[in-house]
Amino acid sequence: MKRWLLFILAVALYAVIHEGAHALVALSYGEYEAFYVRPYGLEVIFRTPVEERGGVQWALISGVGNLATLAIGYLLLASSGRLARLGPTSRVLAYYVTLLFLLLDAFNLSIGPFLYGGDANGIAVGLGVSRYLVQGVFLLVLLVNRELVAQRLLPAYGVQTTHPLFRPWIRRGKA
Repeated sequence: MKRWLLFILAVALYAVIHEGAHALVALSYGEYEAFYVRPYGLEVIFRTPVEERGGVQWALISGVGNLATLAIGYLLLASSGRLARLGPTSRVLAYYVTLLFLLLDAFNLSIGPFLYGGDANGIAVGLGVSRYLVQGVFLLVLLVNRELVAQRLLPAYGVQTTHPLFRPWIRRGKA
């Protein structure tokens, strides 16, 4: 039960940081309208209608939440040796936060647009590129991060699995 609560806390941290970053950047551009808690999650509402959005500011507004969580995920992964030695509660929370921050937004920007739209559209419109280009770049990020989870994060926390999604796909050379 305690692990589930820590997982839910990690999801909440992800949502607050991701959506909070969108809100802060939107506020700085005068685009912040409202912040809603919906049954499916948190949502930032912007002033400019979707069909009128354009320019680099929309790439920033749409992308900053994703970049923030990914950057925090990489920092936590780099610190996983120390974090894995924390007490049991902090250790489990650090593991879940790192796992979610490395994978969720990479998924959100690569596979997510096929299912629910999302931030990739805003990034593509803001940069004036195809949404598929954004998805392709973040599919590569997702695959690299999946491999980092399999080869670095899971061993650091002593997690063993036979699930093919969390087993290394690339063999590391012996130095």
